[in-house]
Amino acid sequence: MTGNYWLRFSSAGTLVVSFTGLQTQELDIRPVMKVVLKSDEEVLDEVMVVAYGTAKKSTFTGSAATIKNDKIASRQTSNITNALTGQVAGVQTTSNTGQPGKDAEVRIRGIGSISASNRPLYVVDGVPYDGELSAISSTDIESMTVLKDAASNALYGARGANGVILITTKRGANGEARVNFNAKWGVNKRGIASYERITDPGKFYELNYASIYNADLEGYLANGDLAAANAYANQAMLSSAYLGYQVFSVPNGEQLIGMDGKLNPNAKLGYSDGTYTYLPDDWTDELFQNNLRQEYNLSVSGANEKLNYYMSAGYLDDQGIVPNSGFQRYSARLKADYQVKPWLKMSGNVSFTHYDSREQDTESGTSNANAFYAANIIGAIYPMYVRDAKGNIMVDNRGSQRYDYGSDTNFSRSNVIPNANPLASYMLDKMEYSGDVVSGKWGADIDIWGGIKARINIGVDANNVHYSNMVNPFYGQYSETSGVGGIVSVATERTFSTNQQYLLTYNRTFNHVHNVDILAGHENYNYKYQYLYGQREKVYNPNIPELNNAISNQINESYTQKYATEGWLFRGQYDYDGKYFASVSYRHDASSCFAPENRWGNFWSVGAGWLINREKFMENQHWINMLKFKISYGTQGNDNLMYEGGLYRNYYPYMDQYTLANSNGDFSTSLYYKGNRDITWETSHSFNTGFDFTFWDGKLSGSVEYFSRKTTDMLYFKPVASSLGYSRMPENVGSMVNRGIELDLYSTVIDTKNISWDINLNLTHFKNKVLELAPELNGQMIDGSRIYREGESMYQLYLPKYLGVNPDTGEAQYALIQPDEEGNTVTTDYSVASENRFATGDILPKVYGGFGTSLKVYGFDFSISFAYQLGGRMVDNTYADLMSDEAMGHALHVDMLNAWTPENRNTDVPRMNANNVYTTYTSDRWLTSSNYLSLQNITFGYTLPKKWTCKLLIEGARLFFVADNVALWTARKGFDPRQGYVSTDNVYSPIRTISGGISLDF
Repeated sequence: MTGNYWLRFSSAGTLVVSFTGLQTQELDIRPVMKVVLKSDEEVLDEVMVVAYGTAKKSTFTGSAATIKNDKIASRQTSNITNALTGQVAGVQTTSNTGQPGKDAEVRIRGIGSISASNRPLYVVDGVPYDGELSAISSTDIESMTVLKDAASNALYGARGANGVILITTKRGANGEARVNFNAKWGVNKRGIASYERITDPGKFYELNYASIYNADLEGYLANGDLAAANAYANQAMLSSAYLGYQVFSVPNGEQLIGMDGKLNPNAKLGYSDGTYTYLPDDWTDELFQNNLRQEYNLSVSGANEKLNYYMSAGYLDDQGIVPNSGFQRYSARLKADYQVKPWLKMSGNVSFTHYDSREQDTESGTSNANAFYAANIIGAIYPMYVRDAKGNIMVDNRGSQRYDYGSDTNFSRSNVIPNANPLASYMLDKMEYSGDVVSGKWGADIDIWGGIKARINIGVDANNVHYSNMVNPFYGQYSETSGVGGIVSVATERTFSTNQQYLLTYNRTFNHVHNVDILAGHENYNYKYQYLYGQREKVYNPNIPELNNAISNQINESYTQKYATEGWLFRGQYDYDGKYFASVSYRHDASSCFAPENRWGNFWSVGAGWLINREKFMENQHWINMLKFKISYGTQGNDNLMYEGGLYRNYYPYMDQYTLANSNGDFSTSLYYKGNRDITWETSHSFNTGFDFTFWDGKLSGSVEYFSRKTTDMLYFKPVASSLGYSRMPENVGSMVNRGIELDLYSTVIDTKNISWDINLNLTHFKNKVLELAPELNGQMIDGSRIYREGESMYQLYLPKYLGVNPDTGEAQYALIQPDEEGNTVTTDYSVASENRFATGDILPKVYGGFGTSLKVYGFDFSISFAYQLGGRMVDNTYADLMSDEAMGHALHVDMLNAWTPENRNTDVPRMNANNVYTTYTSDRWLTSSNYLSLQNITFGYTLPKKWTCKLLIEGARLFFVADNVALWTARKGFDPRQGYVSTDNVYSPIRTISGGISLDF
């Protein structure tokens, strides 16, 4: 039997025998003794990383969940936040970009604030982390623990109000040095299919013709002159006022669209005006690529009585799915603990990462340079390239292909992606940034005396990023012909933070049954952010993205942000005989975000647990290995108030902030942000209770929990009279609550020497409710298309209610709040409908979570994981764009084929009419079920028998196949509800990665 065991003689004349994974035994000392240690399921269960230390899961009174390395490393992602999807109950991830290297947004137990940040705190090896999360290699991570309630994260005070994610990096294992090398090679593909659009150019012309014809702009149709109406609709459709392009040739004297509204059977694809040839291109095929992904990691680790060490180096090349986008990372880590003296252990953990990222303009939803927007919205008739009279793609005098910007041939598409071509931008412009991330952590453990120990942690994070952006001077809206001549911009960002922790612990057992663990300490955190930006126009050399390479319209700006917190902390934990547990924590925190008189806040928690299976009345229930009841309550603070819009943090929210300008040589200031010295901590009150269990020797284990997360003194922007000189002001007013249930289930169906089979499932259900708003709002606040009402969900919209189509006229109909003077309850006038808006009710999903299974059979291993969401709704903005009938060149969804006609009256798609400018305006018509099922990961591997590998001096070898973002099932093809909580947009879609690899241990 191997492992760690201890023999200890107590003062009471007893012998205490303990062994890792077995129950401790206390026996009277006799000359001859035989000791039998029974399995301790509680110890075998899990040792968890928690706030400022570790704890056994069976004794932990808070709510936490741990994701092990195998679940993290199996995901092929350049940012570890993407590995959380579907893995933990209570954790919801969204991603508004699939750009390699970018973070996912992580929310723990709902949304806790209206205007303050909802981002959790990330802690790496015990110290809060400010570096880029993409700088951490997933192969370096041993585990990620999500702390979800106040009992588990109150010790982090202000910074832990939205939950805490503890990232623990790997350590060495006892024994000889171990070398691991793994490599992956694969391909990145677009993970989300395009919307179902009209791709046939002829059908696209027919539908747009119908819009113009039905609009009868000249009154020919009304006068019964059908031929004139047909001729006018053809002429108008091909004019720059509408589609602007002709890509079919028709015989002289004939119309492209006949009197029957169909494409002329004599039309031939391809049109030449003698100078250029016009042929439609598939922009999706041209814009998106299948690219390489490769990753290599090497680690060396080991441990002995005094030294524990882990060293690693890695390289990742994660190319994007649009040209000239991707993420490249070089990383290294050195982590070591050394027992300097019997009473002193020193530790160090230093990592360095350099990354290069090539970005494109794919995160601005309706930007003309956004490939995902262009691919979705460009009509089926438009060329990607400029072709000569013979149909050949033209080349300019620099040898580059010529791209059709919609304004450099004899046709013009001024209504859709005007004067732009995203592929040209990707090939001719340069958007790059690179960063150096250094993260260092140093610590000392000092065994003082009698169970009293001291711990010192010093953490430093430095992040330096350099951005460069070059917009080419040859084509597009910033070309020489536009008078700009190209733009070059350069920016640098530098963040530097220090975190100091000074901790004292006392751990002792009294009379063998009273276990006491006390922690007290002080923590100090300082953060500094510096930004420098410069821009110039009229570029000299299009290959040099530097400011000295341009000469006109210089713009400069720079600023520095500083932030600091200080906290005193205390935690006490008590355990009676391994059956009853209690914990209490307290933190006194100060934040520089608030005025000095409102800077300090007090946060605390209490928790209790009962290990029911240790009771005597449970002795005969052998099928119950572990059953624990737990309950906790506590408070935490949030000081992270964002600027209006929610994109950037305001580090000085209590101060008035101004912009400075030059006014004829004098200073000119204008109020940018109205501060409020009275604002202080937004407070989160967290209640949690539930059961942890293990039954039938692990055949079924998991937890079920109820939680309530109430936020009071909410930080949000209250609307005020504009006569004051500003329209909004931050205040601590109101409250809201998230209440829900979490379920985590695990089952080890089979566990033998050669076969094992595990199944897991988690789900979360919660409801959000606004409890109180500012008194002067009278229980309701309307903010654009959002409405906040006391007693209702924060996540509901305020929209016109779509009632389908009038079967007699084909016009869109909307509901009225009250009947009009004529007794009508519906209207076809959108301007009237916009004044009759309705609350949509809660649009958040009712249930979300994940499930999966893993199977190991004689060296083969297979795992599959899913994520899901049920019962919610979102606004599908892209679908709304695709249902426009203004004949302006936008792509059309196939649902437009079901538009109202005299022969097709039973439909919810209005009659096509180019005058229907309001058809796609905001209404609940575009609310779409946000239900989804995502096949997140498939892994298949084979571990070669050691009798084969030992001959090659290889301790272990595994070949594997991995696929990520394999499939997504939603209410509409192309629609991805994982982008957010309210609406979707045209953003960088998730990447599907399929790879093969090898892992070698020496």
